[in-house]
Formats: sequence, structure tokens, C-alpha cells
Amino acid sequence: DLIIAAEDKRKTAADNLAEAETALAAADARMRDVQAMVSESRELQARFEATLEANKLRLDETAQRIREALQIEPEKALAVSGHDAETPFPEAEAMETKLEKLRRERENLGGVNLRAEEESVDIETQITTLTAEHEELTSAINKLRHGIGQLNREGRQRLLAAFDTVNGHFSRLFTQLFGGGTAELKLTESDDPLEAGLEIIANPPGKKPQVMSLLSGGEQALTAMALIFGVFLTNPSPICVLDEVDAPLDDANVERFCNLVKEIAEQTGTRFLLITHHALTMARMDRLFGVTMQERGVSQLLSVDLSTAEQFAETGGDEITEKDKNSIKTA
Repeated sequence: DLIIAAEDKRKTAADNLAEAETALAAADARMRDVQAMVSESRELQARFEATLEANKLRLDETAQRIREALQIEPEKALAVSGHDAETPFPEAEAMETKLEKLRRERENLGGVNLRAEEESVDIETQITTLTAEHEELTSAINKLRHGIGQLNREGRQRLLAAFDTVNGHFSRLFTQLFGGGTAELKLTESDDPLEAGLEIIANPPGKKPQVMSLLSGGEQALTAMALIFGVFLTNPSPICVLDEVDAPLDDANVERFCNLVKEIAEQTGTRFLLITHHALTMARMDRLFGVTMQERGVSQLLSVDLSTAEQFAETGGDEITEKDKNSIKTA
């Protein structure tokens, strides 16, 4: 009955995991879309900046041409041209093209351009179309910038909140694993959390604060373990697999590691699966699984329920089932 109930729980947890993975995939897709939009907006901004610089140069050149051709200052050219100040200016490139065309036609015809009115209507239509497209593009850019700003603000808030939570767990677990000392996480290289780097400052008992790269191998392993479990406690999962994490630790640190795993399991309800060769770690587990080769070339999977074995040792085997006795005897 316990196995069936556990299997139902496992299926429920698997369904929840699948839903979470689906939600994560959707969030990743949305993030990629936003990143693509950000990239496009940056490219568009770069093009606009290049266009602005080119227009400034062309404006200076045009002013000089006005001085040379009309012998007046550019500010007075509007009054001479008769253009209404309230009317938007046409595109310079189109006007240059039109001017060059009119000059050629004047030279070819030697008289009045009879198609000037028709060409004027066509150009006005083009100007209207381009103006509408420019306004639409400007509105889209403003909306995109507003959306990017909102995403950045929310991202900074969430990142700082998660950072504070992880930093708190990391500091507490570091002190617990080392039996003292302090440690903290710092954002470096930038005031913007979205662009900042991460630095680990560790202060084992009896040592000055220093970066993680200056610690010994065992100290680095414990510090990394504290950071990993700090992140894990921020958002615990039903199952956690640890592969040879106790390999670089001595017996005293292995004991602290086992105590921490037990505490987290009781606190979060997480089922830990530990892959290890350390005898102290195996002795602290609830159940052991191993592979043996009783005959050459034939492997066999064995399991031992240590809590049942302890009960068998305490009671002398009177309350242990025959199946449990055979399991313990095989192990």
C-alpha cells in the first residue's frame, strides 16, 4: 500500500514537473522573442543615429550651397522660397531628385515643364505616405522602448529579491558546514544587476575573508556545496540527485554534509539520491542500492533498508518479516 501510495505521489510529482517544464519552455520562448525585439530595436537605433549624423553633414553642405547659390543666409531661404513654416518639409533626397530632373528637363526643353503639376501631385502623395509610415514607426519604437524598460525594471526587482534570498541561505549553510565563519555573495563590475558579475567572499573559521579561488580544495567543495544548497532552498524540488559530492571531504566534513542533507530533507520533504563510495555517507542513508557480481560476468542489483536493519538488530529479528531477513542477509 505504501509503494502504491508512493507511486501515486511520484506520478503526481511527474505531472507537476511536466507542467512546470512546459511553463518554463513557454517562458523561454517569450524571453527569446523579447530578446529578438531588443536586438531589432538596438539595430534600428544604430541606424537612426547613423542617419542623424549623415543628415547633420548634409545640412551643413546644404547651408553652404544656399550661400553660394542665393548669396543669403540659410535662415532667410524659407522666406525666399515661399514655403509655409507649418507645413512639413519634403524628403531631401526626393527634392534633390526632382530638382535634378527639372534641371535636365529645362535644359532639354528650353522652356516651361508642362508635366510639373502632375509630378508635384505624385511627389505630394509620396510625401504623405512616407510621413504616415514615419509616424507609425516612431510610435512603434516608443512602445517598444516602454516595454523594454518595464521588463528591465521587473527583471532587476526579481533578480535582487532572489539574490538576497540565496545570499541568506548561502551564509547560513556556510556557517553550518564549516562550524563557524562567514560568507556572502556580492554583485560586481556594474551597478545594474542585469549586467553585474558575481563574486563569492568566504571567511572560514580562523581565516581572513578571501575569494573562493584562494581556498583549499576541501574548502572550495564545502563553499560550493553551501551555494548549491542555498539556491536549492530558494526553490526546492521533490527529488535531488547528488553525485560524489562528498569525495573531496574528510570524515568530519562528511558528517556535517550528512547532517545538512538530513535537515534539508526534513525541512523541504525532498527525497535525496546520493551516489557515493564513502562509508560514513552510506551509513547515514535510509536505503542503499548497489551492484554486485557474485558470478563472473553476472551483475546483480541489491538493496538494503537500513532502518529495517537497525530494527532487526535491536529486536533480535522477532518482528522482522522473512522477506526483510532475506534482504538483509543478501546484503
